[in-house]
Amino acid sequence: MNGFGQVASPRSKLPLMANQASSSSDPPLSGRWAGRTVGITGASGALGRALTKALIAEGAWVIALSHSPRPQVSSSMDEAQEWVSWSCGDEHQLDSTLKRVDVLLLNHGINPGGDQCSETLSKTLEVNALSHWRLMQQFESIADRDQKCEQPRELWVNTSEAEIQPALSPGYELSKRLIGELVSLRWNNQTATQRQALRLRKLILGPFRSNLNPIGILTSGFVSRQVIWQANLGVNLIIVTPNPLTYLLMPLVELVRRVYCRALKVNPHDR
Repeated sequence: MNGFGQVASPRSKLPLMANQASSSSDPPLSGRWAGRTVGITGASGALGRALTKALIAEGAWVIALSHSPRPQVSSSMDEAQEWVSWSCGDEHQLDSTLKRVDVLLLNHGINPGGDQCSETLSKTLEVNALSHWRLMQQFESIADRDQKCEQPRELWVNTSEAEIQPALSPGYELSKRLIGELVSLRWNNQTATQRQALRLRKLILGPFRSNLNPIGILTSGFVSRQVIWQANLGVNLIIVTPNPLTYLLMPLVELVRRVYCRALKVNPHDR
């Protein structure tokens, strides 16, 4: 925010880098997310691309965080303005990037289908749950150290409808339940000061068409627009699915977890 009450472009935070798009892809400085820098993991997937497009349309400056190299295509308004390559297990390499991020959207994952061998399960848990958890802790630490922001940072975690519903993939369901429980645990243990510094949102998404699920009912474009719409309304538990049971069960599950965590919480100072 400059002295005239205008929001400065996030691009002014750093000089032009090799992994930035050209000036033709600058986002419009209007919309709900204008002036905010959004980092998206899994940016090369169907939902990652759709979220990038939707957020840029809302004025955001998007940093794609992906294990894949940047696509060799011409610049457009639908592409992330920056592209950062990383791998699960090397989350610490993203520290300098995450310090510039206002909203971190954790969206990366794999679906092993029916493969239930120990090696595949270990990889699925690492990518879908443990990597998310490490990035959550890393971003929380950054938010705790830097509480001078005019708006709180935000952390969005895509845990999927598989957190509470069958997804025809035991390994995938297990990993999503784990990260879902961890997000709920953090929700229920944030102090008032931490909530002022970091807003936590959970995305519960139904089956949409992607490389992981080519027979999904919803389109990634529809899902991304619904996610942004609900976020604009201030919703923290964002649900997008054709299954009406999820809209009933998920809030109940979160309520039970909240009561359970609060009932068993021990103040470290009381030990």
